[in-house]
Amino acid sequence: MKLPGEFLDKMRMLLGNEEYQLFLESYNKPRYYGLRVNTLKVSVDKFLNISPFKLRPVPWTKEGFYYPEEENPGKHPYYHAGLYYIQEPSAMFPGTILQASPGERILDLCAAPGGKTVQIAAAMRGEGIIVSNDISSQRIKALVKNIELCGVKNAVVTNESPEVLAVKFKGFFDKILVDAPCSGEGMFRKDESAARSWEKYKSSKCAAIQREILESADIMLREGGYLIYSTCTFSPEENEIIIAEFIDKHSEYETVKIPNKNGVEPGRTDWCGGRKEIANAARLWPHKLEGEGHFTALLKKKGKDETSCLINNCIKKTNKRNGENNSQYNNKLQGILEIYRQFEEENLNIRLEGNFELRGNYLYVTPGNLPDMSGIKVIKPGLLVGSFRENRFEPSHSFVISLKKEDVKRTIDFKADSREIASYLKGETIMEIGMKGLTAVCVDGFTIGWAKQTGEYLKNLYPSGWRKMV
Repeated sequence: MKLPGEFLDKMRMLLGNEEYQLFLESYNKPRYYGLRVNTLKVSVDKFLNISPFKLRPVPWTKEGFYYPEEENPGKHPYYHAGLYYIQEPSAMFPGTILQASPGERILDLCAAPGGKTVQIAAAMRGEGIIVSNDISSQRIKALVKNIELCGVKNAVVTNESPEVLAVKFKGFFDKILVDAPCSGEGMFRKDESAARSWEKYKSSKCAAIQREILESADIMLREGGYLIYSTCTFSPEENEIIIAEFIDKHSEYETVKIPNKNGVEPGRTDWCGGRKEIANAARLWPHKLEGEGHFTALLKKKGKDETSCLINNCIKKTNKRNGENNSQYNNKLQGILEIYRQFEEENLNIRLEGNFELRGNYLYVTPGNLPDMSGIKVIKPGLLVGSFRENRFEPSHSFVISLKKEDVKRTIDFKADSREIASYLKGETIMEIGMKGLTAVCVDGFTIGWAKQTGEYLKNLYPSGWRKMV
Protein backbone atom coordinates (compact mmCIF):
# COMPACT_ATOMS: atom_id res chain seq x y z
CA MET A 1 0.00 0.00 0.00
CA LYS A 2 1.08 3.59 -0.62
CA LEU A 3 1.72 5.60 2.55
CA PRO A 4 2.13 9.40 2.67
CA GLY A 5 5.78 10.36 2.34
CA GLU A 6 5.58 12.98 5.08
CA PHE A 7 4.10 10.39 7.44
CA LEU A 8 6.92 7.94 6.71
CA ASP A 9 9.58 10.59 7.29
CA LYS A 10 8.04 11.47 10.62
CA MET A 11 7.84 7.85 11.77
CA ARG A 12 11.49 7.23 10.79
CA MET A 13 12.52 10.23 12.87
CA LEU A 14 10.43 9.11 15.87
CA LEU A 15 11.35 5.41 15.85
CA GLY A 16 14.91 5.40 14.55
CA ASN A 17 16.06 3.33 11.58
CA GLU A 18 15.99 -0.14 13.15
CA GLU A 19 12.50 -0.01 14.66
CA TYR A 20 11.22 1.96 11.69
CA GLN A 21 12.06 -0.97 9.39
CA LEU A 22 10.07 -3.36 11.59
CA PHE A 23 7.21 -0.87 11.68
CA LEU A 24 7.27 -0.52 7.89
CA GLU A 25 7.32 -4.29 7.36
CA SER A 26 4.06 -4.61 9.32
CA TYR A 27 2.26 -2.93 6.42
CA ASN A 28 3.17 -5.86 4.19
CA LYS A 29 1.30 -8.21 6.51
CA PRO A 30 -2.48 -8.72 6.41
CA ARG A 31 -4.63 -6.89 8.94
CA TYR A 32 -6.27 -8.76 11.81
CA TYR A 33 -10.00 -9.37 12.14
CA GLY A 34 -11.81 -9.58 15.46
CA LEU A 35 -15.17 -10.10 17.10
CA ARG A 36 -16.18 -9.52 20.69
CA VAL A 37 -18.78 -11.76 22.33
CA ASN A 38 -21.78 -9.78 23.58
CA THR A 39 -22.30 -11.11 27.10
CA LEU A 40 -25.65 -9.33 27.32
CA LYS A 41 -26.89 -12.13 25.05
CA VAL A 42 -24.59 -15.11 25.62
CA SER A 43 -21.70 -16.17 27.86
CA VAL A 44 -18.26 -16.57 26.33
CA ASP A 45 -18.20 -20.30 27.14
CA LYS A 46 -21.59 -20.93 25.58
CA PHE A 47 -20.68 -18.96 22.48
CA LEU A 48 -17.48 -20.95 22.04
CA ASN A 49 -19.51 -24.14 22.25
CA ILE A 50 -21.84 -23.09 19.42
CA SER A 51 -19.49 -20.94 17.30
CA PRO A 52 -18.90 -22.20 13.75
CA PHE A 53 -15.80 -20.01 13.40
CA LYS A 54 -12.11 -20.76 13.89
CA LEU A 55 -11.40 -18.44 16.81
CA ARG A 56 -8.38 -17.66 18.93
CA PRO A 57 -8.35 -15.25 21.86
CA VAL A 58 -7.42 -11.58 21.81
CA PRO A 59 -5.04 -11.44 24.81
CA TRP A 60 -6.18 -8.10 26.28
CA THR A 61 -9.94 -8.71 26.15
CA LYS A 62 -11.46 -11.93 27.52
CA GLU A 63 -14.54 -11.56 25.29
CA GLY A 64 -12.43 -10.82 22.20
CA PHE A 65 -11.38 -13.28 19.49
CA TYR A 66 -9.52 -13.22 16.17
CA TYR A 67 -11.20 -14.87 13.20
CA PRO A 68 -9.99 -15.64 9.65
CA GLU A 69 -11.08 -13.04 7.10
CA GLU A 70 -12.74 -15.59 4.84
CA GLU A 71 -15.23 -16.68 7.51
CA ASN A 72 -17.11 -13.34 7.43
CA PRO A 73 -19.13 -13.64 10.68
CA GLY A 74 -21.00 -10.42 9.85
CA LYS A 75 -23.21 -12.48 7.53
CA HIS A 76 -24.02 -15.19 10.05
CA PRO A 77 -27.44 -15.27 11.80
CA TYR A 78 -25.69 -15.09 15.18
CA TYR A 79 -24.54 -11.59 14.27
CA HIS A 80 -28.13 -10.54 13.56
CA ALA A 81 -29.16 -11.98 16.93
CA GLY A 82 -26.58 -9.71 18.61
CA LEU A 83 -24.36 -12.50 19.94
CA TYR A 84 -21.19 -10.62 19.00
CA TYR A 85 -19.90 -7.34 17.65
CA ILE A 86 -17.36 -7.11 14.82
CA GLN A 87 -14.44 -5.01 16.09
CA GLU A 88 -10.78 -4.49 15.25
CA PRO A 89 -8.81 -6.21 18.06
CA SER A 90 -6.84 -3.16 19.26
CA ALA A 91 -10.08 -1.15 19.44
CA MET A 92 -11.22 -3.47 22.25
CA PHE A 93 -8.40 -2.25 24.49
CA PRO A 94 -9.73 1.11 25.79
CA GLY A 95 -13.10 -0.36 26.78
CA THR A 96 -11.28 -3.10 28.69
CA ILE A 97 -9.08 -0.57 30.53
CA LEU A 98 -12.19 1.44 31.53
CA GLN A 99 -13.36 -1.53 33.69
CA ALA A 100 -17.04 -0.61 33.76
CA SER A 101 -19.14 -1.98 36.63
CA PRO A 102 -22.90 -2.37 37.15
CA GLY A 103 -24.56 0.73 38.60
CA GLU A 104 -22.01 3.25 37.37
CA ARG A 105 -22.71 6.40 35.35
CA ILE A 106 -20.53 6.35 32.27
CA LEU A 107 -20.15 8.65 29.28
CA ASP A 108 -18.86 7.52 25.88
CA LEU A 109 -18.28 11.00 24.52
CA CYS A 110 -17.27 10.26 20.91
CA ALA A 111 -19.13 6.99 20.56
CA ALA A 112 -20.03 6.21 16.93
CA PRO A 113 -20.23 3.60 15.54
CA GLY A 114 -20.78 2.15 19.02
CA GLY A 115 -18.32 -0.70 19.55
CA LYS A 116 -16.99 0.67 22.80
CA THR A 117 -20.47 1.63 24.04
CA VAL A 118 -21.78 -1.93 23.68
CA GLN A 119 -18.59 -3.29 25.27
CA ILE A 120 -19.09 -0.99 28.28
CA ALA A 121 -22.81 -1.80 28.43
CA ALA A 122 -22.09 -5.53 28.57
CA ALA A 123 -19.81 -5.01 31.57
CA MET A 124 -22.56 -2.95 33.26
CA ARG A 125 -25.06 -5.84 32.82
CA GLY A 126 -27.97 -3.46 32.29
CA GLU A 127 -27.45 -1.61 35.58
CA GLY A 128 -26.51 2.07 35.73
CA ILE A 129 -26.44 4.70 33.00
CA ILE A 130 -24.37 4.95 29.86
CA VAL A 131 -24.72 8.13 27.83
CA SER A 132 -23.51 7.45 24.31
CA ASN A 133 -22.84 10.65 22.40
CA ASP A 134 -21.59 11.59 18.97
CA ILE A 135 -21.54 15.01 17.36
CA SER A 136 -22.07 13.64 13.82
CA SER A 137 -25.68 13.33 12.70
CA GLN A 138 -24.58 10.87 9.98
CA ARG A 139 -22.66 8.55 12.31
CA ILE A 140 -25.38 8.56 14.96
CA LYS A 141 -27.52 6.19 12.88
CA ALA A 142 -24.92 3.43 13.05
CA LEU A 143 -24.52 4.08 16.77
CA VAL A 144 -28.24 3.58 17.44
CA LYS A 145 -28.42 0.47 15.27
CA ASN A 146 -25.49 -1.22 17.01
CA ILE A 147 -26.89 -0.44 20.45
CA GLU A 148 -30.23 -1.94 19.43
CA LEU A 149 -28.61 -4.94 17.74
CA CYS A 150 -26.76 -5.81 20.94
CA GLY A 151 -29.82 -5.56 23.19
CA VAL A 152 -28.51 -2.68 25.32
CA LYS A 153 -31.22 -1.45 27.70
CA ASN A 154 -29.55 1.34 29.72
CA ALA A 155 -28.06 3.58 27.01
CA VAL A 156 -29.12 7.15 26.29
CA VAL A 157 -27.98 8.31 22.85
CA THR A 158 -27.32 12.01 22.32
CA ASN A 159 -26.20 13.99 19.28
CA GLU A 160 -24.44 16.99 20.77
CA SER A 161 -21.14 18.80 21.03
CA PRO A 162 -19.19 18.03 24.23
CA GLU A 163 -19.45 21.62 25.45
CA VAL A 164 -23.27 21.53 25.27
CA LEU A 165 -23.37 18.28 27.25
CA ALA A 166 -21.03 19.77 29.85
CA VAL A 167 -23.64 22.37 30.78
CA LYS A 168 -26.12 19.65 31.80
CA PHE A 169 -23.82 16.99 33.24
CA LYS A 170 -21.49 18.90 35.55
CA GLY A 171 -19.74 16.42 37.86
CA PHE A 172 -22.21 13.69 36.90
CA PHE A 173 -20.16 10.77 35.56
CA ASP A 174 -18.08 8.16 37.35
CA LYS A 175 -16.12 7.35 34.21
CA ILE A 176 -15.73 9.04 30.83
CA LEU A 177 -14.28 7.54 27.67
CA VAL A 178 -12.89 10.00 25.14
CA ASP A 179 -12.11 7.96 22.03
CA ALA A 180 -11.02 11.14 20.35
CA PRO A 181 -11.30 12.03 16.66
CA CYS A 182 -7.76 11.82 15.34
CA SER A 183 -5.55 11.67 12.26
CA GLY A 184 -6.14 7.90 12.06
CA GLU A 185 -2.56 6.83 11.36
CA GLY A 186 -3.08 3.56 13.20
CA MET A 187 -5.83 2.55 10.75
CA PHE A 188 -3.82 2.86 7.51
CA ARG A 189 -3.36 -0.92 7.17
CA LYS A 190 -7.02 -1.58 7.91
CA ASP A 191 -8.40 1.22 5.74
CA GLU A 192 -6.39 2.63 2.85
CA SER A 193 -8.81 5.55 2.57
CA ALA A 194 -7.49 6.73 5.96
CA ALA A 195 -4.03 7.00 4.42
CA ARG A 196 -5.40 8.98 1.50
CA SER A 197 -7.19 11.36 3.90
CA TRP A 198 -4.15 11.94 6.11
CA GLU A 199 -3.26 15.29 4.56
CA LYS A 200 -6.76 16.55 5.35
CA TYR A 201 -6.71 15.48 9.01
CA LYS A 202 -3.34 16.77 10.18
CA SER A 203 -2.28 16.25 13.77
CA SER A 204 -2.30 19.95 14.58
CA LYS A 205 -5.96 20.29 13.59
CA CYS A 206 -6.96 17.16 15.49
CA ALA A 207 -5.00 18.15 18.60
CA ALA A 208 -6.92 21.42 18.87
CA ILE A 209 -10.23 19.51 18.81
CA GLN A 210 -8.92 16.94 21.30
CA ARG A 211 -7.98 19.66 23.81
CA GLU A 212 -11.49 21.13 23.64
CA ILE A 213 -13.09 17.72 24.13
CA LEU A 214 -10.95 16.98 27.19
CA GLU A 215 -11.90 20.32 28.76
CA SER A 216 -15.59 19.41 28.45
CA ALA A 217 -14.93 15.91 29.77
CA ASP A 218 -13.25 17.38 32.85
CA ILE A 219 -16.37 19.40 33.69
CA MET A 220 -18.57 16.29 33.51
CA LEU A 221 -16.35 13.96 35.56
CA ARG A 222 -16.89 13.74 39.31
CA GLU A 223 -14.07 13.90 41.85
CA GLY A 224 -12.54 10.46 42.24
CA GLY A 225 -13.71 9.51 38.73
CA TYR A 226 -11.71 8.12 35.84
CA LEU A 227 -11.05 9.60 32.40
CA ILE A 228 -9.92 7.27 29.62
CA TYR A 229 -8.39 8.93 26.58
CA SER A 230 -7.68 6.96 23.42
CA THR A 231 -6.83 7.47 19.76
CA CYS A 232 -6.03 5.28 16.78
CA THR A 233 -3.02 7.33 15.71
CA PHE A 234 0.74 7.29 16.30
CA SER A 235 1.27 11.05 16.47
CA PRO A 236 2.75 12.20 19.83
CA GLU A 237 1.02 15.56 19.35
CA GLU A 238 -2.32 13.76 19.69
CA ASN A 239 -1.26 11.36 22.42
CA GLU A 240 1.59 11.83 24.93
CA ILE A 241 1.79 15.58 24.43
CA ILE A 242 -1.99 16.04 24.75
CA ILE A 243 -2.00 14.16 28.06
CA ALA A 244 1.05 16.00 29.39
CA GLU A 245 -0.53 19.36 28.55
CA PHE A 246 -3.83 18.35 30.14
CA ILE A 247 -2.15 17.31 33.40
CA ASP A 248 -0.15 20.53 33.46
CA LYS A 249 -3.37 22.50 33.21
CA HIS A 250 -5.35 20.26 35.57
CA SER A 251 -3.16 19.31 38.53
CA GLU A 252 -6.06 17.39 40.09
CA TYR A 253 -5.44 14.57 37.60
CA GLU A 254 -2.89 11.79 37.84
CA THR A 255 -2.05 9.02 35.39
CA VAL A 256 -2.84 5.43 36.35
CA LYS A 257 -0.50 2.66 35.27
CA ILE A 258 -1.77 0.46 32.43
CA PRO A 259 0.00 -2.94 32.55
CA ASN A 260 2.57 -3.60 29.83
CA LYS A 261 1.83 -7.15 28.75
CA ASN A 262 0.72 -9.06 25.65
CA GLY A 263 2.85 -6.78 23.49
CA VAL A 264 1.42 -3.53 24.90
CA GLU A 265 4.15 -0.94 25.44
CA PRO A 266 4.30 2.17 27.68
CA GLY A 267 3.73 5.71 26.51
CA ARG A 268 6.86 7.35 25.10
CA THR A 269 8.30 9.76 27.64
CA ASP A 270 10.99 10.85 25.18
CA TRP A 271 8.29 12.33 22.95
CA CYS A 272 6.91 14.67 25.61
CA GLY A 273 9.93 16.18 27.31
CA GLY A 274 10.79 13.20 29.51
CA ARG A 275 7.59 13.24 31.57
CA LYS A 276 7.86 10.01 33.59
CA GLU A 277 4.14 9.78 34.40
CA ILE A 278 3.35 9.44 30.68
CA ALA A 279 4.95 5.98 30.76
CA ASN A 280 1.77 4.89 32.56
CA ALA A 281 -0.11 5.22 29.26
CA ALA A 282 -0.20 2.41 26.68
CA ARG A 283 0.92 2.09 23.08
CA LEU A 284 -0.30 -0.67 20.78
CA TRP A 285 2.02 -1.02 17.79
CA PRO A 286 1.25 -3.13 14.68
CA HIS A 287 4.82 -4.49 14.64
CA LYS A 288 4.66 -5.52 18.32
CA LEU A 289 1.27 -7.28 18.52
CA GLU A 290 -1.61 -8.61 16.46
CA GLY A 291 -3.66 -5.47 15.97
CA GLU A 292 -3.59 -1.95 14.59
CA GLY A 293 -2.07 1.18 16.15
CA HIS A 294 -3.68 2.62 19.28
CA PHE A 295 -2.89 4.84 22.26
CA THR A 296 -4.69 4.76 25.62
CA ALA A 297 -4.20 6.80 28.80
CA LEU A 298 -6.06 6.31 32.09
CA LEU A 299 -6.39 9.35 34.36
CA LYS A 300 -7.89 9.64 37.84
CA LYS A 301 -9.42 12.88 39.05
CA LYS A 302 -8.26 13.36 42.62
CA GLY A 303 -10.78 14.01 45.37
CA LYS A 304 -13.63 12.28 47.13
CA ASP A 305 -14.43 8.83 45.81
CA GLU A 306 -18.15 9.20 46.50
CA THR A 307 -20.32 10.86 43.89
CA SER A 308 -20.01 14.63 43.70
CA CYS A 309 -23.08 15.05 41.49
CA LEU A 310 -24.73 18.37 42.26
CA ILE A 311 -28.17 18.01 43.86
CA ASN A 312 -29.81 20.36 41.37
CA ASN A 313 -28.24 18.47 38.52
CA CYS A 314 -29.74 15.13 39.56
CA ILE A 315 -33.38 16.15 39.78
CA LYS A 316 -35.48 13.96 37.51
CA LYS A 317 -36.61 15.54 34.31
CA THR A 318 -40.09 16.96 34.22
CA ASN A 319 -42.75 14.98 32.42
CA LYS A 320 -43.65 17.74 30.02
CA ARG A 321 -43.71 17.03 26.30
CA ASN A 322 -44.72 19.08 23.26
CA GLY A 323 -46.53 21.80 25.20
CA GLU A 324 -48.45 19.39 27.42
CA ASN A 325 -48.61 20.12 31.12
CA ASN A 326 -47.59 17.44 33.60
CA SER A 327 -51.15 16.35 34.29
CA GLN A 328 -51.95 15.87 30.60
CA TYR A 329 -48.72 13.99 29.99
CA ASN A 330 -49.12 11.72 33.01
CA ASN A 331 -52.71 10.90 32.08
CA LYS A 332 -51.66 10.06 28.54
CA LEU A 333 -48.75 7.94 29.78
CA GLN A 334 -51.00 6.08 32.20
CA GLY A 335 -53.46 5.25 29.42
CA ILE A 336 -50.66 4.03 27.17
CA LEU A 337 -49.19 1.90 29.96
CA GLU A 338 -52.55 0.19 30.44
CA ILE A 339 -52.51 -0.82 26.77
CA TYR A 340 -48.91 -1.98 27.09
CA ARG A 341 -49.63 -4.02 30.23
CA GLN A 342 -52.43 -5.79 28.36
CA PHE A 343 -49.98 -6.59 25.55
CA GLU A 344 -47.49 -7.80 28.12
CA GLU A 345 -49.98 -10.11 29.79
CA GLU A 346 -50.95 -11.63 26.45
CA ASN A 347 -47.48 -12.04 24.99
CA LEU A 348 -44.73 -12.04 27.63
CA ASN A 349 -43.71 -14.02 30.67
CA ILE A 350 -42.08 -11.02 32.36
CA ARG A 351 -43.21 -7.68 33.73
CA LEU A 352 -41.10 -4.78 32.48
CA GLU A 353 -40.20 -2.31 35.19
CA GLY A 354 -38.42 1.03 35.11
CA ASN A 355 -38.89 4.68 34.27
CA PHE A 356 -41.36 4.79 31.38
CA GLU A 357 -41.27 7.78 29.06
CA LEU A 358 -43.54 8.65 26.15
CA ARG A 359 -42.19 10.52 23.13
CA GLY A 360 -44.93 11.06 20.59
CA ASN A 361 -46.35 7.58 20.04
CA TYR A 362 -43.17 5.83 21.17
CA LEU A 363 -42.75 4.23 24.60
CA TYR A 364 -39.29 4.00 26.19
CA VAL A 365 -37.85 2.66 29.42
CA THR A 366 -35.19 5.14 30.47
CA PRO A 367 -32.39 5.00 33.05
CA GLY A 368 -33.29 6.78 36.28
CA ASN A 369 -31.65 9.76 37.98
CA LEU A 370 -30.71 11.68 34.86
CA PRO A 371 -30.45 15.47 34.93
CA ASP A 372 -32.90 17.69 33.08
CA MET A 373 -32.26 16.94 29.40
CA SER A 374 -34.20 19.88 27.95
CA GLY A 375 -32.20 21.56 25.21
CA ILE A 376 -30.20 18.38 24.52
CA LYS A 377 -30.69 16.55 21.23
CA VAL A 378 -31.66 13.14 22.57
CA ILE A 379 -31.88 10.55 19.80
CA LYS A 380 -32.68 7.58 22.01
CA PRO A 381 -33.65 8.17 25.67
CA GLY A 382 -33.43 4.49 26.60
CA LEU A 383 -34.81 1.16 25.45
CA LEU A 384 -37.48 1.62 22.76
CA VAL A 385 -40.24 -0.73 23.89
CA GLY A 386 -42.59 -0.01 21.01
CA SER A 387 -45.15 2.33 19.48
CA PHE A 388 -48.91 2.88 19.65
CA ARG A 389 -51.32 3.06 16.74
CA GLU A 390 -55.08 3.25 17.18
CA ASN A 391 -55.00 1.90 20.74
CA ARG A 392 -52.77 -0.98 19.66
CA PHE A 393 -49.25 -1.60 20.91
CA GLU A 394 -46.57 -2.65 18.40
CA PRO A 395 -43.34 -3.89 20.04
CA SER A 396 -40.03 -2.72 18.62
CA HIS A 397 -37.27 -4.83 17.14
CA SER A 398 -34.83 -3.57 19.77
CA PHE A 399 -37.22 -4.81 22.47
CA VAL A 400 -37.27 -8.40 21.23
CA ILE A 401 -33.49 -8.43 20.81
CA SER A 402 -33.19 -7.42 24.48
CA LEU A 403 -35.41 -10.34 25.58
CA LYS A 404 -34.55 -13.96 26.25
CA LYS A 405 -36.45 -16.77 24.60
CA GLU A 406 -38.10 -17.71 27.89
CA ASP A 407 -39.39 -14.14 28.31
CA VAL A 408 -41.85 -14.59 25.40
CA LYS A 409 -44.95 -16.82 25.47
CA ARG A 410 -44.92 -17.83 21.79
CA THR A 411 -41.57 -18.58 20.18
CA ILE A 412 -40.31 -20.51 17.20
CA ASP A 413 -36.71 -21.66 17.05
CA PHE A 414 -34.69 -22.40 13.93
CA LYS A 415 -31.16 -23.66 13.46
CA ALA A 416 -28.58 -21.15 12.29
CA ASP A 417 -28.02 -23.04 9.04
CA SER A 418 -31.73 -23.59 8.33
CA ARG A 419 -33.57 -22.46 5.23
CA GLU A 420 -36.17 -20.80 7.46
CA ILE A 421 -33.77 -18.45 9.26
CA ALA A 422 -32.19 -17.45 5.95
CA SER A 423 -35.66 -16.64 4.59
CA TYR A 424 -36.60 -14.74 7.73
CA LEU A 425 -33.54 -12.46 7.54
CA LYS A 426 -34.48 -11.66 3.93
CA GLY A 427 -37.96 -10.59 5.03
CA GLU A 428 -39.75 -13.52 3.44
CA THR A 429 -42.88 -15.25 4.71
CA ILE A 430 -42.24 -18.58 6.40
CA MET A 431 -44.72 -21.41 5.89
CA GLU A 432 -44.95 -22.77 9.41
CA ILE A 433 -48.05 -23.93 11.30
CA GLY A 434 -48.35 -22.73 14.88
CA MET A 435 -50.38 -21.00 17.58
CA LYS A 436 -51.84 -17.70 16.40
CA GLY A 437 -50.37 -14.49 17.73
CA LEU A 438 -47.17 -12.49 18.08
CA THR A 439 -44.16 -14.81 18.04
CA ALA A 440 -40.48 -14.32 18.82
CA VAL A 441 -38.32 -15.87 16.12
CA CYS A 442 -35.16 -17.41 17.58
CA VAL A 443 -31.94 -18.83 16.19
CA ASP A 444 -30.58 -21.68 18.31
CA GLY A 445 -32.41 -20.29 21.32
CA PHE A 446 -31.58 -16.59 20.88
CA THR A 447 -34.17 -13.98 19.90
CA ILE A 448 -33.63 -12.44 16.49
CA GLY A 449 -36.93 -10.71 15.69
CA TRP A 450 -40.75 -10.72 15.70
CA ALA A 451 -43.23 -12.48 13.46
CA LYS A 452 -47.00 -12.86 13.55
CA GLN A 453 -48.32 -16.40 13.40
CA THR A 454 -51.57 -16.61 11.45
CA GLY A 455 -51.97 -20.31 12.13
CA GLU A 456 -50.70 -21.39 8.74
CA TYR A 457 -47.67 -19.18 8.20
CA LEU A 458 -45.42 -16.63 9.90
CA LYS A 459 -45.89 -13.06 8.73
CA ASN A 460 -42.41 -11.56 8.75
CA LEU A 461 -41.94 -8.48 10.97
CA TYR A 462 -38.17 -8.19 10.59
CA PRO A 463 -37.33 -4.48 9.95
CA SER A 464 -37.04 -3.72 6.25
CA GLY A 465 -33.87 -1.68 6.72
CA TRP A 466 -32.13 -4.61 8.42
CA ARG A 467 -32.96 -7.32 5.93
CA LYS A 468 -30.29 -9.31 4.12
CA MET A 469 -30.59 -8.93 0.39
CA VAL A 470 -28.20 -11.75 -0.48
